[in-house]
Amino acid sequence: MAVGETDGAGSEESGSREADVISRGNILESFTESQEVRALLGNLRTVYGDPVAQEVIVEKFIVIMDKYQEQPHLLDRHLEWMMNMLLDIIRDSGSPPVLFHLAFKFLYIITKVRGYKLFLRLFPHEVTDLQPVLDMIVDQNPKDCETWETRYMLLLWLSMICLIPFDLARFDGNILSEEGHTRMPTMDRILEIAKCYLVVSDKARDAAAVLVSKFIVRPDVRQKRMADFLDWTLSMLSKSSFQSMEGTVVMNGMLQALAQLFKHGKREDCLPYAATVLECLDNCKLSESNQMVLRKLGMKLVQRLGLTFVKPKVAKWRYQRGCRSLAANLQAQSSVMQSQKITVAANEAEDDEEYDIPGEIENVVEQLLVGLKDKDTIVRWSAAKGIGRITGRLPKELADDVVGSLLDCFSFQETDNAWHGGCLALAELGRRGLLLPSRISDVVPVILKALTYDEKRGSCSVGSNVRDAACYLSWAFARAYDPSELIPFINQISSALVIAAVFDRDVNCRRAASAAFQENVGRQGTFPHGIDILTAADYFAVGNRVNCYLTISVYIAGFPEYTQPMIDHLVNMKINHWDSVIRELSTKALHNLTPRAPEYMANVVLPRLLPLSVGTDLHTRHGAILACAEITHALCKLAEENNRSITYYFNGKSLEGLKQIHQELCSRQLYRGLGGELMRPAVCTLIEKLSLSKMPFKGDPIIEGWQWLINDSLRSLPLASCAARQHVKESAVSALSALCNEYYINENGEADPALQGELVTQYISELQSTEQMIRCGFSLALGALPRFLLKGRLQQVLEGLRKVTLITPRDVSFAESRRDALIAIAEICQTVGVKGEGSQEEYICKDNVAQIYATLLNCVTDYTTDSRGDVGGWVREAAMTSLMKVTLLLVQNEAELINANICKQIMCWLAQQSAEKIDKFRAHAGSVFLTLLHFDSPPVPHIPHREELERIFPRSEAETLNWNAASEAFPRITQLLALPAYQYYVLLGLSVSVGGLTETTLRYSAQSLFDYMKNIQNDSSAMEGFCETLLKVFEDNLRNDRVSVPLLTMLDQMLANGCFDIFTTQGNHPFPVKLLHLCKEEIKRSKDVRKLRSSIGVFCGLIQFQGDMREKVLFQLLLLLCHPFPVIRKTTASQVYEMLITYSEIIDPAIVDEVMAILSDSNWEAEVAELREKRNRLCDLMKVPKPQLVTKPAGTHTGAHIS
Repeated sequence: MAVGETDGAGSEESGSREADVISRGNILESFTESQEVRALLGNLRTVYGDPVAQEVIVEKFIVIMDKYQEQPHLLDRHLEWMMNMLLDIIRDSGSPPVLFHLAFKFLYIITKVRGYKLFLRLFPHEVTDLQPVLDMIVDQNPKDCETWETRYMLLLWLSMICLIPFDLARFDGNILSEEGHTRMPTMDRILEIAKCYLVVSDKARDAAAVLVSKFIVRPDVRQKRMADFLDWTLSMLSKSSFQSMEGTVVMNGMLQALAQLFKHGKREDCLPYAATVLECLDNCKLSESNQMVLRKLGMKLVQRLGLTFVKPKVAKWRYQRGCRSLAANLQAQSSVMQSQKITVAANEAEDDEEYDIPGEIENVVEQLLVGLKDKDTIVRWSAAKGIGRITGRLPKELADDVVGSLLDCFSFQETDNAWHGGCLALAELGRRGLLLPSRISDVVPVILKALTYDEKRGSCSVGSNVRDAACYLSWAFARAYDPSELIPFINQISSALVIAAVFDRDVNCRRAASAAFQENVGRQGTFPHGIDILTAADYFAVGNRVNCYLTISVYIAGFPEYTQPMIDHLVNMKINHWDSVIRELSTKALHNLTPRAPEYMANVVLPRLLPLSVGTDLHTRHGAILACAEITHALCKLAEENNRSITYYFNGKSLEGLKQIHQELCSRQLYRGLGGELMRPAVCTLIEKLSLSKMPFKGDPIIEGWQWLINDSLRSLPLASCAARQHVKESAVSALSALCNEYYINENGEADPALQGELVTQYISELQSTEQMIRCGFSLALGALPRFLLKGRLQQVLEGLRKVTLITPRDVSFAESRRDALIAIAEICQTVGVKGEGSQEEYICKDNVAQIYATLLNCVTDYTTDSRGDVGGWVREAAMTSLMKVTLLLVQNEAELINANICKQIMCWLAQQSAEKIDKFRAHAGSVFLTLLHFDSPPVPHIPHREELERIFPRSEAETLNWNAASEAFPRITQLLALPAYQYYVLLGLSVSVGGLTETTLRYSAQSLFDYMKNIQNDSSAMEGFCETLLKVFEDNLRNDRVSVPLLTMLDQMLANGCFDIFTTQGNHPFPVKLLHLCKEEIKRSKDVRKLRSSIGVFCGLIQFQGDMREKVLFQLLLLLCHPFPVIRKTTASQVYEMLITYSEIIDPAIVDEVMAILSDSNWEAEVAELREKRNRLCDLMKVPKPQLVTKPAGTHTGAHIS
């Protein structure tokens, strides 16, 4: 890129401002951990022997260094002392191998962060270093995968030492050794080392290539060994194949070495070999390899060969921009600042020395142009840089030919890879001043196409990388050209960048476009309203796609230069996009943009969209229908706001076209199949928007067609895919509501009785369909009907919905239909309103309020489960929401319709749900509970224990309390156990949580329960009440596994935590006696292993209570020792053993050893017949009656069971 000249002090000041901005953007200011690093390096000698300590110190050093990856220059002042500390260890002959390699590992970590090119210079490179480093390298094992850092750093060190300005022959002296054998010269030793490491597979190969580039170019080595070395590399290349792993490794090393050599060697030294190397490289056919790294290295080598063929000179014909001051550009405002620049003279060729361009250059450029189309980005990027470097050394005519060839990449026959590579190459040429202003008119159309490049591939598209590269190209142009050169194209470029920044699908492209726009505003100073747009569409603002489409776009469209291009882009490129989300967002954006250009929308855009809405392409048809709907709605709202006729912006043709959409699609059967899943919701949205727009279609036959489509969409829901059902259902219901409100009401505000009867009766009959989704659709449809259609039919509708909410054997899994019926009931209640003394056919009144509440409360207990899990949770959630809506509706109108019993039931059920285990439903219940508690306009009447509840849940904390977090919810909800009205329900909910499987829920719920129990230990009446409630919960849910299994687990934990210690001193207390009876009933004939294992824990806990029941508990445990399930026998033996250790007083000390021995030494997984004798022996020792074998009655399963 050409470096411009500065023009005085002003530019210096602006330059300092830029530097200041850059420095403020940095996160770190200095290497703050220098003392810590010094201590770490000082400790290496003490920790190397301990592998754990060694790993800790290495990880700590890596963490510190990685912080400076983006600002490695902060390490520069500290690199020398770090290297010296590590080299002291390396040079110390007493350092063990482990410490030696550890020091090199630390050197490598530093090199990785700072980069080897700079760090290399700090290595000591005295003559005395050569022999020790050579010896160290020779001592290494190239195949040791643990010490590759050592070999990598030693080779880099050697590459630095190679630069010593002495003939290497001086180091050889007498090359005859004492034994008379000839010793290898130093030059050959180094070459052998390089050759050895060029064919290894680790990172030492990269260092060997660096070593070659430094060593071969030495004058003495070049004369004696360069030709031989090149012969060796070329022979290795020709013998190797990229089809094998070994061949790939060898080719990688050779290509790296050659690329580095031709990069660092003098042109006159390398030129004699360049043609041969190029020929060998052509024969390798690297473009056919699937190894990305080999193709990239091939590109690097080709461009280095190309640079060798042409003289190293800067083209005098290149474009050079003078002043590049940001401050001056910004101050220039709309006027174009005349920058100082070097004009290109037409006859400057006479100053340019004439020379022939070798024929190989054509081959090189051709390979680079092919590389621009490679499938991998890094290959394309390398090729682009090569194009830029070589073009800078070519005569003007040849360089222009290269640009012409580049522009051929941008045809729609080419792949996205070619477009991407072409953009990168053009950006390189622009940065270097090699793209002359005369070519800008050819390049700008390419930029505009590339900024919107999006090619569909199957169900997705490619092109985001092309658009990103186009933004980079725009950014490069902003820095490369004088504002006056780009003036003719400013409006096109600015509009394209704004469109990309706001409407691109990918966030990285939107951000890239925003950055390019910002660069153009700063460097060019000619973009219309640049600063205003930048403020609204900065890097962070464009991160949210919805915000871009619906908010930022409206602001930018307020500037007339951008309004029409933005609308045209949405219509031409986005409403037919492959992603349905983008299509829908685009249509909403068009709705928001309509007030900016209503005439253009009505006279140009809408007529263009109407034919597309009945076209052949599915995506275009879908987007066009939605766009017609949104634009029509926006135009009608605008006309209404300006007190104009609704059809002010529409001509007869447009109105007829809107009506014809449904008829055309229906006649062509486009509502069928997968396409129908897009067409149905799209046309339903059109119906909704046209109805909301109050289009004059009342009495038109099209209304009947629209009604048919809505009904048919709801009936066809079972045929739709799972992903589309919800959208189709919601669109149809919304359309129905709008259609009824606009076209089914007469002048008196009433419905046609015949139409009302037909519609309501038809919808109610569909509620008993055998298809769940049909029930869902028509339930919500009834909920969406306006008041005038429900009038006189309310009781019939509510009864139909009530039946949908009932669980019958036929539809037990229809959870979604029950959910939607509950939602519909709440919607209907809000639609018809409340009138206490009114008719139950028209209002919510005293005659039907009890029935409504009964329906809703009945669904709070829906715990249906199927293969999807707790589907009843959806019903409970909808029931809670509907209860809240109906209750608040009644409170705000006629609170006396809510009686105390109903209010108590609502609050108690909500309290239970607030104590249950699923976070989502617990949070929803808690939110509804607090909403009803704290509602005060007016307050909800008859809430039990309102004052205590407001103390537990203060209004100030209602918003901040996180019900999702078990740690916050359970300490509050367990306090309700102290309130008699809520105790039963909260305990029921807690039973499921404390005995659940989720670790966090279990921990916090159990801890909260134990804390409550601890507080009431000394209050006998509270304990008696709690135990009575607990037994009631158990009794009511006997053999209800959803509650009883976790309840047994909770009881086990409570007994183990001493929650009932107050009763252990009383003989035959009724609580443990009743609990034992319930446990026996619960596990009778049960085959549920989890339930049986939980009951064992409860029985073992009950042993602590005194009285006759102790013998019964032991009997139950000994009975389980011969259970048919081995796992139960084994668990019982283990827990009885622990029980006897804990409660040693329950058996005679004289027999305890024998009992313990039988329990611990017996194999309880053996056959029951063998174990029965041991179990009977335990019965004799403990004085417990032996269980008797009872034969099952005839006709039952054969065998016997223990009783």
